[in-house]
Amino acid sequence: MIQLHIIVSGKVQGVGYRYFSQMKAVQYGVTGWAKNLADGSVEITAVGSKDQLDPFVEELRIGNPFSKISDMKITESEASENFNSFTIKY
Repeated sequence: MIQLHIIVSGKVQGVGYRYFSQMKAVQYGVTGWAKNLADGSVEITAVGSKDQLDPFVEELRIGNPFSKISDMKITESEASENFNSFTIKY
């Protein structure tokens, strides 16, 4: 399994982006979490296979109708954590 650490910048807070990421994670069978950061970005940890993560990341790049993505930083590693679902952290 692959683990991605993703920082999404742009208009991603207050627009339902974390919920959007959770819905897409469920759609593609990806586990992990998403949370808002103090600088206005969203941090995501996502675990899955390449076939699950590739379309998930593409959906994150597009965003929902209310978000505007200006940048995504992605770090890939071997999965070091095991999640049962995809949650929103507060």
